Amino acid sequence: MISATIDHPNTVLDKLLAKGGRAHRLARLTALHEICRRHQESGSHDFSLATVGRLVEAEGILKGRVLYNMQSADYRELISAWAMYAGPVTAQSTKPLASHEYLMRIHDPAIRSIMQTIIGERDKLRAEVNLLKASTQVVVDRRPVGVRAPGAAIVLPTTTSGHIAQLTPSEREALEKSVSADYLERHGLREGSHGEIVNERGRTVFDVGFARAIRKVLGT
Repeated sequence: MISATIDHPNTVLDKLLAKGGRAHRLARLTALHEICRRHQESGSHDFSLATVGRLVEAEGILKGRVLYNMQSADYRELISAWAMYAGPVTAQSTKPLASHEYLMRIHDPAIRSIMQTIIGERDKLRAEVNLLKASTQVVVDRRPVGVRAPGAAIVLPTTTSGHIAQLTPSEREALEKSVSADYLERHGLREGSHGEIVNERGRTVFDVGFARAIRKVLGT
């Protein structure tokens, strides 16, 4: 129930308009009042600055961040009147995302745009991680696409299930040869201290752990 001691938003608007000022300020106050009226009539009790800021910005009245400025006290007073008139937010009401609340407090549009991009990338990576967690089997192959030592056999990627295909004698011989010191030296390659394969210039041909992975497949 609405308390009788609470001024109706119409009364608050009349008081604010009576203060006078520039025409565009008075027009914005009136437009803000109309937006809040429609918002309240829709059944919403959420009159936070973030929520109202999105509404006024969507209709091109003003930028949502303006509501946080010191000069926007009249706008906030009118929004507060509507918040008191509508009553407290119910438990079912949707709460604005914390990230949006944070963005709305950034006044510099360039910095806000950068932060919005970063938050978007974070959400995208978080979704990808959740997708990977839901996978029952993930194929792991960190070798550069299309790159292998001259004459070396192509190794099928292993999976998290631990299953390894049976190797034929010729396949086993090819794998053993691909990581042998003599073979690597003849082709201008060598094995690094962490199992990576590098060329004469020290550039990595196969990533760290490559030689060790071959030996694990071979069981040597």
